[in-house]
Amino acid sequence: MTRLSRTMRGWILGFIAVLVLSLFPVYKVQAAEVCTETAWSSSAVYGGGNIVSYNGHAWKAKWWTQGEVPGTTGQWGVWEDLGDCTPGTPPVDPPVDPPVDPPVDPPLPGDRMYVAYASSWNTSIYDLTTANIPNYITHLNLAFVRPDTTYTQGSYAFDQAVAGLEFVEGATTPNGQRKFTAQQSQDLRNNIASLRARGTKAFLSVGGWSYSQGSQWSGFNAKNIVDLALDLGAAGVDIDWESSGSSCNKGTAAQFSCTKDGEIAGIITSLYNEIHARNANLQISIAGWSTGAYYVKGTPFEEGKVQWGSPFGGTMYRVVKDHGSKINFINLMSYDGGIYYDPREGYESYKAIYNGPINMGMQIAPEGSGGAVLQLNAAPGTVYDADMMNGQNNIATPYYNVETMVNYIKNKGRANDGFMLWQLWKQRVHQPAPSGAANENSAGQYVCRNLPLPGDCNQTIPSLPKL
Repeated sequence: MTRLSRTMRGWILGFIAVLVLSLFPVYKVQAAEVCTETAWSSSAVYGGGNIVSYNGHAWKAKWWTQGEVPGTTGQWGVWEDLGDCTPGTPPVDPPVDPPVDPPVDPPLPGDRMYVAYASSWNTSIYDLTTANIPNYITHLNLAFVRPDTTYTQGSYAFDQAVAGLEFVEGATTPNGQRKFTAQQSQDLRNNIASLRARGTKAFLSVGGWSYSQGSQWSGFNAKNIVDLALDLGAAGVDIDWESSGSSCNKGTAAQFSCTKDGEIAGIITSLYNEIHARNANLQISIAGWSTGAYYVKGTPFEEGKVQWGSPFGGTMYRVVKDHGSKINFINLMSYDGGIYYDPREGYESYKAIYNGPINMGMQIAPEGSGGAVLQLNAAPGTVYDADMMNGQNNIATPYYNVETMVNYIKNKGRANDGFMLWQLWKQRVHQPAPSGAANENSAGQYVCRNLPLPGDCNQTIPSLPKL
């Protein structure tokens, strides 16, 4: 009985061993099909060549991307399907671009910006290269996108009829609407990715004067704007709300209001909520009107202590004061106000109600209105902080120069305040600056060297031929 029991036990153990060995190859095949690549994340930023796993497949990014679901971008999209996960899938590289700072986190002290608006009219997507855009330009605002765009994620319909951008490749012409080819769409995205890798972040500038005079803002669609920004690889959205029909009561701070406060507050709030709901890592900036924080009774900026009679005085006051925590930085349009407008006073009016970075704006002459001409240097004996808010309605021409504004921001501003330029390639889409006035290169290089800015201050913006 004992011998039989041992035999039986040996036979049973042997049977088990054979069974395990027979099943072992199946086990190995099943294990090999398990994805070993890093799982795709909607919030991660991926560069060209990065590989992720999703739905049992390995996917390779063709260029910079964030938030685009593998398997949904189509043949011309960012994700290349490498097939079922296998042991031969190449190892995963870390994303080449660091994630964008979360919204409402301002830059670190001393991290100054130089924002340049790139006009899309009479320009090409192939102008957006690192050779044409100096590396001291930290942000490039692509102007302008339609507030009521019908853009849908993954469509890559970057043409004027849908997105609003007027690049020659997708412009509306007398002979019909041009459409981006798949290659052109990819080239635009690649150019934006190359600039970003170099250190220049692209923002979508929404609105502008032409897209603010009708009903476009009443149809503002935050989801479509975020879809467009993600597909282009932008780092943020700039709200350039230039509604001319808002009038303000010029009351005290508690009572101050304008007729279109609800519209601009709704735009900023809906965009902020959409970005946060999707964890999209997009920042928000606004184009602050020159006199947009003026005429509040009982403050140093009430009418008579600063420029008289501006029809736009105070139009940005409530949105900045009440919703400033949703805005990463302000690009102050400190121009087009005429010879009485003092950009230093405009800056102080925003600084009084907003704690984030403010970028002082410069417009290369000729200006759109007002007739002021931006000079490079101050006249001998000019004091950079003289004659401000004295109630004399002084002519501000002596202080409208790059030298005075840089000195003011450097000595009176905050450590992360910077500058903004309107606009790149102005001599291409309009006429060149008058003789002796500041131009794109002299103004930018002065700011770079004297504020100072990171980057090579000797780099230049080429004069591009007209298309």
